Amino acid sequence: MIRLHFDTADLRRVTLAPAPNALWEAVLSVRGLRAPTAGTGRSHPAAGQWRRRLNGSLADRAGVLLDLVPRDGYLPDFLLQPAAGDLATAVDLAGRTPAERLAADLRVLPGPGGTGRGQEPPSRWMLELAAGSPAARRVLTADLSGYFASSIAPLWPRVRTDGVADRALRAEMLLRGGVDALLTTLAPTWRWDPPILHLPSRYDYDVPLCGRGLLLMPSWFATGPMIRYQPDEPTVLAYPMHVPEPAGPPAAPSGAALGPLLGRTRAAVLQALSEPATTTALAERVQVSLAAASQHAGVLRNAGLIRTTRIGTAVLHTLTPLGAAVLSGEPPAP
Repeated sequence: MIRLHFDTADLRRVTLAPAPNALWEAVLSVRGLRAPTAGTGRSHPAAGQWRRRLNGSLADRAGVLLDLVPRDGYLPDFLLQPAAGDLATAVDLAGRTPAERLAADLRVLPGPGGTGRGQEPPSRWMLELAAGSPAARRVLTADLSGYFASSIAPLWPRVRTDGVADRALRAEMLLRGGVDALLTTLAPTWRWDPPILHLPSRYDYDVPLCGRGLLLMPSWFATGPMIRYQPDEPTVLAYPMHVPEPAGPPAAPSGAALGPLLGRTRAAVLQALSEPATTTALAERVQVSLAAASQHAGVLRNAGLIRTTRIGTAVLHTLTPLGAAVLSGEPPAP
């Protein structure tokens, strides 16, 4: 479990990124191609289709990125440029990273890419990059740009569109219920227990935000939390962007199975809450009265399948990890 610790100043400095970050998405997509099942949550519903459409080997497309992006764990901070508004700026900033920062990041990198003691021998290119070699930097920027052009650019309009929808949802949560509602609804398996945000992970550590705030970055390719921490900057948390379920009856086999277990209407209420909703919105989705929606939500809440957060004069219902597991048919993350 990763725990982000907020103080009063941090809560005043929680901000939303304007859009997905192109370089982050490229880097996280490489990880997704190397280990499609890694992470603590599910991948984007369209990620499998995207993978199947790619031509050629990953090594041919990604080049030296395979040295820099392990299947799990730490990613070099210089690959994550949250302040960059476009790919060209981000790649340029990555290529101009000071040599001492490159060396420090690469020492932490696990596996054969790492340059620290106790790791497998790094490649010659990795050693040259760690030393700040101009030639190695040019290879880095060329492969970053080339990979994005071949693998991400065709998908980018979809990523940006989904990012706009996600940001609208987060802004609505912030507008209706403040930071509490925003952090409560980031992901079903994430738990906001003020002043700590608990993020499921196979790693266990604490991150004090120290008054510098938190930048929330939606990600199409993230399957779990991705954190960038720098002592003199706001911490950045990339989260899997919300993707609304398709309109119409749920197609998942588990949906049909829930009817006999919970009752048809209550199962529909649970499925409708795959996207957070107020009681009014929930009643509209399931096409029941406001009183019926409230009653069904109360039963599901008492069973531990949903949580309810007050937002001014309204309330917001969201799935708990257990509720998400019931819908997906998979056990909740520890």
